[in-house]
Amino acid sequence: MENAFKISSSPHVRDKKTTTGIMLDVVIALIPAAVFGVINFGLNALMIILTCIVSCVFFEWLSQVVLKRKTTISDMSAVVTGLLLALNLSPCVPIWMAILGSAFAIVIVKQLFGGLGYNFMNPALGARCFLLISFAGQMTSFTYDGITTATPLAILKNGGTVNVTDMFFGNIAGTIGETSVICILAGAVFLVARKIIKVTIPFVYIGTFAICIMIYALASGRGFDLSYLAAHLCGGGLMLGAFFMATDYVTSPITPNGKIVFGIILGVLTFLFRIYGGSAEGVSYAIIFSNLLVPLIERFTQPKSFGYGADVKDGESNSGSRSRMNVRSIVIATVAIFVITIIAGLALAYVQKITKKPIEDANQKAKEEAYKEVYAAADSFDVMEINYEDAKNYLADNGYKCDIEEIVIAKDDTGNDIGYVLVINSHEGYNGYMQIAMGVDLDGTTTGISFLSLSETAGLGMEADKDSFKSQFADKNVEQFEYTKQGATADNEIDALSGATITTSGVVNAVNAGLSYVNYMRGGN
Repeated sequence: MENAFKISSSPHVRDKKTTTGIMLDVVIALIPAAVFGVINFGLNALMIILTCIVSCVFFEWLSQVVLKRKTTISDMSAVVTGLLLALNLSPCVPIWMAILGSAFAIVIVKQLFGGLGYNFMNPALGARCFLLISFAGQMTSFTYDGITTATPLAILKNGGTVNVTDMFFGNIAGTIGETSVICILAGAVFLVARKIIKVTIPFVYIGTFAICIMIYALASGRGFDLSYLAAHLCGGGLMLGAFFMATDYVTSPITPNGKIVFGIILGVLTFLFRIYGGSAEGVSYAIIFSNLLVPLIERFTQPKSFGYGADVKDGESNSGSRSRMNVRSIVIATVAIFVITIIAGLALAYVQKITKKPIEDANQKAKEEAYKEVYAAADSFDVMEINYEDAKNYLADNGYKCDIEEIVIAKDDTGNDIGYVLVINSHEGYNGYMQIAMGVDLDGTTTGISFLSLSETAGLGMEADKDSFKSQFADKNVEQFEYTKQGATADNEIDALSGATITTSGVVNAVNAGLSYVNYMRGGN
């Protein structure tokens, strides 16, 4: 009996798995999705994957050297970050953007917070969201079979139909690694079999999201539409996020109940972002937002310790001690957040002060270029003095949901007035705000339109910024335009953008508002 028990210090539960081994298994699991991405999108996808991996490893090494930390590039965590980042990028992004995203993921999200095990959000998704905010146009531009198009979920959100079978196998537009559900699931099965991940978070996440989608489908009159549900499950990187990023050891809960709560929050947030947000996806934002809640989730789902509740000295209970500790920690956290907020606010105010003038100059230059684009015959432009409040009221009274920001008079080389250029703000686009410059001759003939601001869906609403659409408004003398889906046969008809009726309607209404006000200025009814 003397040798029956061995006493040692913690940890008492040991495992033969190493960080390098775990990361290697994740890389292997991602290979099917990566290979399919290269087959689907070509060599540019391969270059982006290699660039992200090499860049992440380099920035990991460089930041550790600069911060005088032990070099740990051999643990392959940087390789996993680079591969995940690449699989979350559009195959159309330039190489420099992949390098910038890699630097943000490793240096900002990971190393500045202490390295592996200390990052507060998934580095790859943090970088993707950073790039989405900074370069929305390029990050949401997708090409498939040589044609710029929208993702299936964007088409679905705009009222179109999608092929669920193509979405399952991956014959669709999207990011490099999100398109083929079958490849992602094959990698997920490998991870589960190797006991690298548990299915709790992915299953609760996907199940909660599916329930929300079906409730929404029933409430919106779609009925029990399984094809609609299947499209949402197969699109938008849901499977890639659920199995490969929501299960990240560092940024997900370790408590059993915490995993369930985490999955429910992920499902609800993804539903809200996808259905009611400006984007058709929402997985990335849902995961990094939920990452921030992990400390709170674990705090309230922590199991009771053995013997919890037993009395301690002087009749003081563990719960009382814990309560006082909580009050103290809350006060410290509140003060820290307040100080950080003040410092961040001052920093932002300073940045805004020094960038205000350059931004104003850039905006003015963009306006002048737009003036020349829509009224090429003009040699100069003078700002017209009008009562903009009166203009706003006139448009509102006539049913237009727009406002006029500026009107300039177009002049020829002798200084004579030859027409107007109006800058019109509209909130009737699919994603909300759009700003349009339009030229109008003195006789009411439109000379063209240009966009100063447009943030519609890539491959759908963004097609409005192409000459094939804008040219329809040039050299037309009509009282009002209208759009048609049957093909324009008259000067006042505009061919609607396929799958982007809301965007088309918003542009047509804005141009009509401008024509109406020009007619009003000229003394018309």
